[in-house]
Amino acid sequence: MKGYLLVLFMFLSIAEIVSQENEIKALVGGTLIDGYGSDPIKNSVVIIEGEKIKEVGTMDNTQIPENAEVISTEGMTVLPGLWDMHVHTMINGHADYTYWDKTYPPLFKDVIMPASAHQLLMAGVTSARDLGGPLEESIAVRDAINNGEIPGTTLYVSGPFIQKKPYPGTEDFRWGVNGAEDGRKKIRKLADAGVDCIKIVDQDQMTIEEFKAVVDEAHKNGLKVVAHSHRPEEIRTGLEVSVDCFEHTGLSSAPRYPDDVIEMIKERTADMSQGPLFWCPTVEGLYNYEYVRDNREKLDNTSWHLGLPDSVITDIKNSIAHPDRLPYFQLTPSRKPTLETKIKQLLDAGVVLMIGTDSGIPMKFHSQSTWNELDVWVNEFGIDPMYAIRGATYWPALWMGVADEVGTVTPGKYADIIAVDGDVLRYISLLQDVDMVIKHGKRYK
Repeated sequence: MKGYLLVLFMFLSIAEIVSQENEIKALVGGTLIDGYGSDPIKNSVVIIEGEKIKEVGTMDNTQIPENAEVISTEGMTVLPGLWDMHVHTMINGHADYTYWDKTYPPLFKDVIMPASAHQLLMAGVTSARDLGGPLEESIAVRDAINNGEIPGTTLYVSGPFIQKKPYPGTEDFRWGVNGAEDGRKKIRKLADAGVDCIKIVDQDQMTIEEFKAVVDEAHKNGLKVVAHSHRPEEIRTGLEVSVDCFEHTGLSSAPRYPDDVIEMIKERTADMSQGPLFWCPTVEGLYNYEYVRDNREKLDNTSWHLGLPDSVITDIKNSIAHPDRLPYFQLTPSRKPTLETKIKQLLDAGVVLMIGTDSGIPMKFHSQSTWNELDVWVNEFGIDPMYAIRGATYWPALWMGVADEVGTVTPGKYADIIAVDGDVLRYISLLQDVDMVIKHGKRYK
C-alpha cells in the first residue's frame, strides 16, 4: 500500500510539473509597447505564467525558463490587448434598427451578443465597454465570458440606456425616467444587478433634477456615468452634473463646438481634483462611410460572420445591399468635414480621448471597427500613434478602475497581449490583421 501511495504521489507531482510547464510562455524578440507611453522596448521578452505576466525585460537581461513555451515575436510589435470603449454587442451591422429590435431579441443572449464578443476578441480587442443592451442578457454574456464558458472580449456592461422616455419598442433595453426618485430607483436596480457603468442618452430632455439624481445615485453606488454628447445642451448639463465620460463627436453638421461649451470643458479640465475629463469621439463610422459606400467589397470581409447563423448573415447583407440609400447616413457627408475640427477642439481643451467606435451600427462590424478608428485618428487627423494606442489601452483600463489588472504589459497584471507583424507606430493600419491574441494567458489566435 505504501508503495502504491509513493507511486501515486510521484505521478501527481509529475503531472503538476507538466501542467506548470504548459502554463509558462515566453514572448521573445519583439518590439514592446507597454502602454505607458515611453520608448518601445527592443528585443523584448515577456514571461507569462498562467493568467498573469511574470516578467518583462529584454533578451539581454531576462532569463527564459527552461520549461517555457517560447513564442518568437521577432519582427513584430507586441502591445497590450486593445480596448474599445463604445460597442453594442446586441447589434451587428444591420441597417434597420426597428426590424432588428423586433426580430432578434430571442437570439441576443445565446447567439448575437456572444458572436459580437468573439469577433472583438479575434480582432485584438481584449476588453470592451458595452453601452446599451438588455439587462439580463448583458450580465449573462459578460459572466459567461468571465467564467470561461464562451470565448470573447472581457465586457464591462451598462445594461439598458437611461433616458427620459424610451423609443417605442425598445423598452427592454431603454429605461425611461419619470422624476428624480424614479431615476434613483432605476440606477439602484442596475447597481443591484451588477452593471459596470451607467449609460445616459438624450439627457437634455430630462429635468436637471432628474439628470442630477441619476448621476448622483450612480456615483453613490460606485458607478461611473457615460453620456451622449450629440447636442450642445447634453454637454452643458453633463458638465454641470459631473458625468464621467462623453460619447461621440456630435452637433450634427455644425462646423465646431460653441465657444461657451469649449470654455466649460476647459474649466473642467483645469480642475485636476476631479481627474481627467474623458471623451470617446467615435468618428470612424462617420468618416469612412463614403469610402465604404463607394467600395462595397469592404463589406464582403467574412470576419464579421464569425458565430452568426447563415440566416442572420444573409439578413444583414440584404439590409446593407444599397449603402447609398441608408437613412442612417444621409447627413454624414455634411458631418464628415467637421470631425477633425471638433477632435482638435477637444484636444486643445485638455480632454483625454479614448478609442470607442459605436461598433455594431449599420455597416460597422465588431471585427473591423476598432482598428479603423485608430487609423482615422493617426492617418487622417494626425494624432500621435502612441497617444492613440494609449487611448486604446492605458486610459480605458484606468477609467474602468482596473488599471492594476490590465491595460499595460506589466508584471503582475493579466496577460492581455496582442502582436502584429511590423511596426505599428509607423503603420497603425497593421492592426487590421492582428497576428496573435492572448487573453488572461490563453492564446486565442
